[in-house]
Amino acid sequence: MVKPPTDTPQIAPPPTILATPSPIPSTFTDGLPLPKLLIFDLDYTLWPFWVDTHVTPPLKAKDNNTRAVDRLNESFAFYPGVPPLLHAAHALSLPLALASRTSAPELAVSLLKTLHIPPPPPSSPLPSTTTTTNSHPHHNNTTSRPPLPPSTPSTSSSLPKLRRAPSAPALTPPKRAYDFFAHSAIFPGDKRTHMARLQRASGVPYAEMLFFDDEGRNRNVEALGVCFWLVRDGVTREEVDRGVREWRGRRKGGDGGEEG
Repeated sequence: MVKPPTDTPQIAPPPTILATPSPIPSTFTDGLPLPKLLIFDLDYTLWPFWVDTHVTPPLKAKDNNTRAVDRLNESFAFYPGVPPLLHAAHALSLPLALASRTSAPELAVSLLKTLHIPPPPPSSPLPSTTTTTNSHPHHNNTTSRPPLPPSTPSTSSSLPKLRRAPSAPALTPPKRAYDFFAHSAIFPGDKRTHMARLQRASGVPYAEMLFFDDEGRNRNVEALGVCFWLVRDGVTREEVDRGVREWRGRRKGGDGGEEG
């Protein structure tokens, strides 16, 4: 005898919930060593334009300083991945620096001061400084800056002075994008000059630096021992992770890094 169908309703399976990927680089929280100084270019690395050709001053802040407009009412802001990266680095007391060869350094600084980094959402899983201190024995987790070593007369007189940002309170991230960076070298010239200035200002050895830039010609900084990572389409969490893994591979003394 064929069993008659029942009227028992079918229970639908629960919907699949896709996890939202964290905006924080996974290498920031995996317990492995980090560079002691992360250095970023500006144009087409942190923001999607050339500040010296695309921006016409004066600047005016819009939308709570998350973007700026110029005299022609053109709008300018960071790549989307930049704010969470800055907050994560601040939470870890991981020093950041800028190295730009723009021919409009004053305008670049003005835009960095105009643009603010909004606070992360309350649910944002920012890394813990305490965790990093225990997990990264080679990482200097302090917001204090080492004293500037004396420069030799043959180099210091011909190079622009570097701005040294004050330390931010441990639990209070800055608002202006400019204030997230411990050091900045923004002036025209060979990027090796920028690296030399940042090295003297920070006291960080070249081998402990990781430099993100969108121009392959700036790979020449590797002659100094700086690890270079070529950014394809602006800084993202994935690009930072690739760069950190490249630096780790070189730090081990092997060629296990990724292709930039």
